[in-house]
Amino acid sequence: MRILAVLTVRNEAAFLLDWLAHHKAVGFTDFLVFSNDCQDGTDEMLDRLNDMGEIVHLRNDGPYDQRGIQFTALKKAEKLSIVQAADWILPLDVDEFVNIHVGDRTVPALLDALPEATAITLTWRLFGNAGQVAYQDTPVPRLFTRAAPVVMYWPWRSAMFKTLYRNDGTYKKVGVHRPRNADPDRVNAARWFDGEGRELDGQFRARRIFSNYGRSNYALVQLNHYPLGAMHSYVLKADRGRAVHSDDVLGMDYWVERNFNTAEDTSILGLTERAEPIRDTFASDPELATLHDEAVAWRQTRFEELMMQEPYRALFGRLMMTPPSTPLTLPQAQVLLRHATTARIS
Repeated sequence: MRILAVLTVRNEAAFLLDWLAHHKAVGFTDFLVFSNDCQDGTDEMLDRLNDMGEIVHLRNDGPYDQRGIQFTALKKAEKLSIVQAADWILPLDVDEFVNIHVGDRTVPALLDALPEATAITLTWRLFGNAGQVAYQDTPVPRLFTRAAPVVMYWPWRSAMFKTLYRNDGTYKKVGVHRPRNADPDRVNAARWFDGEGRELDGQFRARRIFSNYGRSNYALVQLNHYPLGAMHSYVLKADRGRAVHSDDVLGMDYWVERNFNTAEDTSILGLTERAEPIRDTFASDPELATLHDEAVAWRQTRFEELMMQEPYRALFGRLMMTPPSTPLTLPQAQVLLRHATTARIS
């Protein structure tokens, strides 16, 4: 069985080897990675991994679709042999880590638990900054263990998902959050299940990109999402730009809607023992080791360069002054939802 992860990256070489080791450990067999106009050696690292047979790497250096880097890359993906040969496909970002809670905690174990699924929604669990200021060269899941509570009522983005889907022709195109271009003769027979193993209703077959919130969605599988990182890393992320909505500048709104540190979740660390030998194999390659060290140094140098520019210096100052976000209670969220509904009607 071929299980494919599709990844788009830009200036994220320092995180790449840890991410790849983790996802090999949880059972992904193939990796298609697009690099996008990189300055930190990400593309060179991916070239080396391609030469080693670990991934398939394609440069996606522009021009880009008006919807952004990720849409441009995924449009290219659909015709590639690695995509056409896959039995299951999951598009991911480098700040997303698949965290399976069933069986031996691999993707095949998840598929065994939901054998009738056409698609499985992996709902984000947002992991906050936890007061980390400086970037450290340590695997992200070890550094950030504070997360949003299991049950969230707001923002709705806390319930967004990525979709692991069967590549059987029901959907013909890879999408950022869900597969696209459904076959009208097959889609009504598609069966979607959530991370709790509940079968989802028909609207998920065509348009939904977020789970039903106000309840747990994580019993079988969750997608650990580390969108913020250390404050230094967030400043670099603002400099890099967004992968989906390229014209949207990252600011404090993005930070506040994701910086939840209410609960501790260390469940993913149970996979460390399996991932570490894979990561050690990567480190034993002199070229990969050098490229990783250079990427770490690049991040530190780039942060110092950005601190010479007032917009980034101001952003860093605001990050330092802003406390962790407080999850809304159900009554508070209901007020927002009522106003949102009124606004849509008017």
